[in-house]
Amino acid sequence: MRAMGLTRDAIQRRRAFVGLTADDLTEIAAAKPAVQSTVDQHVDAFFGYLANIPEARGVMQNREALGLARQLKRAHLMAMVEGEYGEAYVEQRLKMAQLYSQVGLELAVFLGAYNELLHSLQSVTGEHFPSLCKVAFFDLGVVTDVLVYERERVIRIQSEAIRELSTPVLQIRDRLLLLPIIGVVDTHRAHLIMQNLLAEVRAKRAKVVVMDVTGVATIDSKVANHLLQTVAAARLMGAEVVVTGISAEVAQSLVALGIDLGKVTAIGDLQGGLEDAERMLEDD
Repeated sequence: MRAMGLTRDAIQRRRAFVGLTADDLTEIAAAKPAVQSTVDQHVDAFFGYLANIPEARGVMQNREALGLARQLKRAHLMAMVEGEYGEAYVEQRLKMAQLYSQVGLELAVFLGAYNELLHSLQSVTGEHFPSLCKVAFFDLGVVTDVLVYERERVIRIQSEAIRELSTPVLQIRDRLLLLPIIGVVDTHRAHLIMQNLLAEVRAKRAKVVVMDVTGVATIDSKVANHLLQTVAAARLMGAEVVVTGISAEVAQSLVALGIDLGKVTAIGDLQGGLEDAERMLEDD
């Protein structure tokens, strides 16, 4: 709840957003017997809709998840007419939404099932339904936010994993690291390369780093300067950097850009760079 900003004040604001008033609480109390006595009917309406949607197979074909989801939905409907919509109520909504997220229930599919649930509730609450509908929209806002938050969280985790995979720092042997760089290097990735490399230099107490750029087709002036800064920063931490695999095209572009590589140890290929690194370690 805290991670999503669902504090007590935020929950109160959400209730205000849907216009929930004391008069609505009176109406909801009047609808309570009708809703709770027919609760299984509404649960069946929700999951009956999902049963006919191929995209909902993740929850409908998982017996354990389906049983828990039905249990949580029943508890939700019972609590929905109790008139208490504070942190405990919202926490239950979060549990339900997180379950939907775990089984891969898409937001559009959930909204269809929720619409079916509202029709079922309307059929038994009559004139009290508008007030109950405010609570339903309050719930909908919470569940929607959780589904979006969980999807974005997964995307962030995957993006971080991809970034780490795109800038691996490998330990060849004691105090010797290899940093193979493949693909397009933009300013953001160059910054990540520096962060990852310096962290590994410290963690592994490295003395020599071989930075192989064989798989890099082009390097602009900003990226080249970032890489030079990486070399300089590694030296400040006590590690020499050997750059290998600079292609003819990259070399020509660096010269044309006026990038000074005079202070960089450059070797034609990776094998030669590793041999040079071994000699440096032997002489150390």
